[in-house]
Amino acid sequence: MRWLTEDATLACDHGGSVSVDTTQDFVRIEKKLVLVQPNPEGRSIRGCPNSNPVAGIRSCLTTLKVKEGYSTFVRIAKMPVCLDSIQGMTDGTPPGVVNYKVRSPGQDFVEATA
Repeated sequence: MRWLTEDATLACDHGGSVSVDTTQDFVRIEKKLVLVQPNPEGRSIRGCPNSNPVAGIRSCLTTLKVKEGYSTFVRIAKMPVCLDSIQGMTDGTPPGVVNYKVRSPGQDFVEATA
């Protein structure tokens, strides 16, 4: 599984784009910062088309807690590295059903086992 960098692309099930932000600033791959826990959590989602206010359907706006995808072996400053298997839930409708996941890790060189 590949490590995620700040160039990673994450999206909700409907195709909305998850913003990526980093919390560590010293480990890089090709000059791009590596993502660690909790970088994918609590991030904004732009462009989710799943919306119908009349029917009570709300677009995905924020990522929730990661369900899986943090390395159990590799850590940076005691925080697990994010792997391309990262996935979790969004706050979209219906609650507890809509996922977000990695579309591209942002780099093709560094890998680690879960």
